[in-house]
Amino acid sequence: MLNKIMNFVRDEEGASAVEYGLLAALIAAVIVGTVTALGGKINTAFTTVEQALP
Repeated sequence: MLNKIMNFVRDEEGASAVEYGLLAALIAAVIVGTVTALGGKINTAFTTVEQALP
């Protein structure tokens, strides 16, 4: 029984999956933050262009 517990503690296969998940979450947070920050400015630019067209 102790051997099984020690093997479980030493097993690092799941750690890389968790790391990839955290990396994906960080990238998604950066994308959401960028879109949120630039969204209003882009909308204003399109509105300005729309109003300038005859």
